Amino acid sequence: MSKSKVISTDDILATLCHSVTSVLSSASGNSISYSAMVQKITRTCMRPDIGCFVLFDGGFTGLVITNFTSQAAMEIYHDYMRNMGMPEEELAHSHLSDDVSNVLGELMNQIVGDFTSKVREQLHTSITQNQPKMMAINKQVQISVDTTMDRPQARRVTFTTSKQNIFYLELAMDKTEFIKLHDFDIAEAIDPDDIIENEAKHKAEKQKAADDAAKASDLDDDFMAKLGL
Repeated sequence: MSKSKVISTDDILATLCHSVTSVLSSASGNSISYSAMVQKITRTCMRPDIGCFVLFDGGFTGLVITNFTSQAAMEIYHDYMRNMGMPEEELAHSHLSDDVSNVLGELMNQIVGDFTSKVREQLHTSITQNQPKMMAINKQVQISVDTTMDRPQARRVTFTTSKQNIFYLELAMDKTEFIKLHDFDIAEAIDPDDIIENEAKHKAEKQKAADDAAKASDLDDDFMAKLGL
């Protein structure tokens, strides 16, 4: 009899960390990494300078908190906005700006969306999340899940930006195990952005081919006119 594969809370945390690095690296255009060492903590907190929390429920219940220093928040915000083509003079210059909180909240929403998609594909279960709440704070605020968890576990992971600024992710959830009874294929996720990009590239190639054909036709016409034909 083959040994069943067990996926633990820490495996789920690793999936979440991968969502954080992939989304933020893509959004900022710079590398975001996380520590291989994970802290076991007893409680989750929002900490200065910018904190965000999001609850998820369904196949399992949990809470995700991200805590950004002002330097990390501004680096990610500026890199993301420049990547989007926003001129420098229109960028916010304080982590207290609503624009910074709104952008980081949207990125957190993308992270958790990517995470829930991976959970659905890899664990064959479904979780839903609320809208992330992002706010600038100047003191520590304790956050707990408003539900009863049988055996709660909490973890903290350290992330580093390309300029060596630090931010943290905290996860609290039930101690849980998913046991793989038999092999199954994990469907490849379809990224809508890739579809749009490929379609735009295809249209650009068709337009270029049409333009080249038109130029060739014009050259032929000019040549025939010179010959008096």
